[in-house]
Amino acid sequence: MSQKSRLILISLFTLLSLVTFGQKGDGKVKGTVAIQQKGVEAATVSVLQAKDSSLIKIVVTDKTGEYAIENLANGSYLITVSFASYKKTYGPVFEISSSNKNVQAPPILLATQISELRGVTVIAKKPFIEQKLDRTVVNVDAVATNTGISVLEVLEKTPGIMVDKDGNISLKGKQGVMILIDGKPSYLGGQDLANLLKSMPSSQLEQLEIMTNPPAKYDAAGNAGIINLKTKKSKARGFNGSATLGAGFGYYPRSNTSLSLNYRINKWNVFGNYGYNRNKGFRDILLTRKFMDAGTNQLASLFDQTTHSVRQSQFHSLKIGADFYASKNTTIGIVVNGFISPNKSLDRNTTLIEDSMNLLQTKNLANSHTASRWKNGSVNVNLRHQFDSTGTELTADLDYTGYNSFNDQYFDNFFYDKDNNKKQPDEFVQNHLPSNINIYSAKADFTMPINKTTKFEAGVKSSYVETDNNALFQNLVNDQWVTDAGRTNHFIYKENINAAYVNGNKEFSKKWSVQLGLRLENTNAKGSQLTTGQSFDRKYTQLFPTAYVGYNVNDQHQLVLNYGRRIQRPDYENLNPFYNFLDKYTYQVGNPYLRPQFTHNIELAHTYNSVLTTTVNYSATNDIISDVLDQIDSTNTTFITKSNIANQKNIGLSVNFGKPLTKWYRVNIYGNGYYNKYSGIIRKEYFTTAATSYMFNITNQFTFSKGWSAEIGGFYRSKAIQGTMVSNPMKVINFGFGKQLFKNQGSLRVNISDPFNMRAFSGYSKYQNIDLVIRNRQNNRMINISFTYRFGKPIKGIKQRKSGGAADEQSRVGAGGN
Repeated sequence: MSQKSRLILISLFTLLSLVTFGQKGDGKVKGTVAIQQKGVEAATVSVLQAKDSSLIKIVVTDKTGEYAIENLANGSYLITVSFASYKKTYGPVFEISSSNKNVQAPPILLATQISELRGVTVIAKKPFIEQKLDRTVVNVDAVATNTGISVLEVLEKTPGIMVDKDGNISLKGKQGVMILIDGKPSYLGGQDLANLLKSMPSSQLEQLEIMTNPPAKYDAAGNAGIINLKTKKSKARGFNGSATLGAGFGYYPRSNTSLSLNYRINKWNVFGNYGYNRNKGFRDILLTRKFMDAGTNQLASLFDQTTHSVRQSQFHSLKIGADFYASKNTTIGIVVNGFISPNKSLDRNTTLIEDSMNLLQTKNLANSHTASRWKNGSVNVNLRHQFDSTGTELTADLDYTGYNSFNDQYFDNFFYDKDNNKKQPDEFVQNHLPSNINIYSAKADFTMPINKTTKFEAGVKSSYVETDNNALFQNLVNDQWVTDAGRTNHFIYKENINAAYVNGNKEFSKKWSVQLGLRLENTNAKGSQLTTGQSFDRKYTQLFPTAYVGYNVNDQHQLVLNYGRRIQRPDYENLNPFYNFLDKYTYQVGNPYLRPQFTHNIELAHTYNSVLTTTVNYSATNDIISDVLDQIDSTNTTFITKSNIANQKNIGLSVNFGKPLTKWYRVNIYGNGYYNKYSGIIRKEYFTTAATSYMFNITNQFTFSKGWSAEIGGFYRSKAIQGTMVSNPMKVINFGFGKQLFKNQGSLRVNISDPFNMRAFSGYSKYQNIDLVIRNRQNNRMINISFTYRFGKPIKGIKQRKSGGAADEQSRVGAGGN
């Protein structure tokens, strides 16, 4: 770590150590917030000192409109409630004393709507992180430094999440994360998923839901858990919307714009949004490889490679849909969305091959031109029916999703000796890699409260996926393009998963609660290599139990113990036995014989005073899927493939603290330490590696007068292992500023990303005859500016409807518009 970086981190930690955590007590106030006698979810409730209106604590109401504020010292207090499109409402003054520790506040009714506003003014400000029973919720817009970046960059900054050099996502040191978008599987993985998340702008996101042990109603896929990307949805009645303009300035510029519209009246709700993102960036990769003599095990040659890559991408996204309230209890919705993302890149490669005496033998200059395009379209039809007022309901979804892409690459290779003379003939290669993915799914969920303390859930789901990949490789021979039969391949993969689950939740007392679930999944998969005639056919049925036990020690201490069994199936692209070339000497190839990996997860979480959460976790994974490096020493060639290399043990401890320390300063601190151990067989030889790693994430938010705000945040990650790769420490610091304009209808935000240019990846892989060192740097230093304007006029007298869907955790009816 440089002296400059060390001074910055020390200054940041010193600032934190000087802050006091404010007064504590054992008083508590409970109450409800309602509109027309119906509870209001996500209203912001603040408790203030009665004498000077200084802020003590902020909470958000639950789905029934209830709130509870704990740990109040003796004194006089005042409750205020803020909710979008409604005037701030004040409750009566109440007293906490030694004889009156628990106060039941009278209901606060938001009866007067703001009719004079021309636009929708969002008064409530949610905290950066919210801890819930079975998940962590990250409010994306609560952090100014999330402005103007990609969704993948948002994930990289999020506590507990790590993104490696290839865009693979891990959670608390564990690989195998299932990515959902608005509660639906993306059905992509590996580089395909990374490319999608790199293209999506952060302005589309409202929340991240992180579930390390999801309930049985969710797909069992994802060894490390699930990350649900919840896109923004309008909730106000009448006509309303928002528009965002943004630009980024760094080594290359970038831009992003979006428009969201919503019209809700009578029995109809119609919505739509469009987004456009344009990005240009670079990446420098430095590889050093040592090739050993098989007989003497002495250094035979040294391989130094430098790649400078420039990538340009665009992302057009469109979503339109409607909800129809057929009756008081029945809602029908349809959502159509999709995106188009054209990209092009140019890679310039210089490879120096030296002998054991470091004398240059060959210099290879290679250029790679790539043009690609991703297209996606999906249709969702959904139904929600409430049988009675107790909460008994049935939801159903029919979905179709299609991905279509092509990837055209052109390579030229030139070879020189140490005197820059031609050493061998030039080589020219081109390939055409089209891919089509079609996904069909049907799902139904039933929820029935047995009584006030018991709830039963059950559901079924069936999905069918077909991928078609037809790779054509050609070499230029005598000015004619000739098909390379050794690399050309046509691969078709079909997968059908049928699932059913039951889930029960019971509160035995105010202290004890239990949730038990069981999910059954039947998988039928078939892969066919049409070019070679090879195929595989797999069928298996597995049970995936989940269990949660909650214990409220008292008003300040809560404990949750949970267990779950998970599966991680191979990504489609990793099953595809195609070649993906970086240059003549470096490529990646799929493995159609990959098996799924299975994990047992167990966690114990303790929450203190609703501000400090400590979690201990343990997981054991069999047949873990990981990158394996292999090389052909005689040709100085290295390739990467996925393989079921080993079993993994993971033990971790994480701590999250988030609280307003003053009325103008809020802090969120996250720390995670974990021990990973891999042991197994690679290329018929025993392999084992282990390491203890940690990560640290901090966000400091400052609120000033006249609508000004500021933010300082960053993260540090220690040395860590992921399979056969060891990554070196990584760090970054970001700054953000904001200003509310036009009576809070407009927001101006500035994000200064990595101004000290500290964030870069480096690592190595050394085992058997493999000796690889890699360094990777991208254009992370950016200034992003965005302006958002909210407009529209709400309508009086329309009742607030409950969010539709399969469960409390997600909105399923009108997935893009409510």
